[in-house]
Amino acid sequence: MFNTLLEEFITLWVVIDPIGTIPVFIAVTSALTAAERRKTALVACLVSAAILMFFLVFGQLLIDALGIGLLSFQVAGGIILFLFALTMIFGESKAETDRKSIELEEGITSDRPSPAVFPLAVPSLASPGAMLAIVILTDNHRFSVGDQAMTAGVMVLIVAIAYACMRLADPIIRLIGISGSAVVSRVMGMVLASVAANAVLSAMLEIVKTGAL
Repeated sequence: MFNTLLEEFITLWVVIDPIGTIPVFIAVTSALTAAERRKTALVACLVSAAILMFFLVFGQLLIDALGIGLLSFQVAGGIILFLFALTMIFGESKAETDRKSIELEEGITSDRPSPAVFPLAVPSLASPGAMLAIVILTDNHRFSVGDQAMTAGVMVLIVAIAYACMRLADPIIRLIGISGSAVVSRVMGMVLASVAANAVLSAMLEIVKTGAL
């Protein structure tokens, strides 16, 4: 049980990436007052938690409605998570990528959504990788309602940590710096790559054993 919770915590920590959100939070809230920054952090966490909870509850239903085999989805999801991990290791850090998204959006239109929604809630916290991971970790065929509730609890805990990180953004970024944040992101990318490879290999082994997708 503990090992399972630890693996889920590591997986969700990597794809949600509370530390990597700190530079983005600082960039998009630099002109706001302290009260506005607190509100932005809270709204971002509530919106991202709601999005991830939606995928936790309805993600499996969508898969079943489309007639996709779970093992096929697990292989595809593992590959996508692996590619996501490679971008964390070899590509730009999340802070750099999200800042470019902000600059592009500002160049397109001045009528942008609240920074709590974009880019903090999506795609910084509720990233595509996080949405995919939450579906894989709450497969109805492999996990009971109690297991899924524990996964939901782990997800909420990590989002709460992200809120605390945003509240402590200034001292944290002064401590580790932008470069430190990039280093943490790349180390977590290595961990995620290992988890993704394990998911793919486990699914392929199950396919070989059962002969079914």
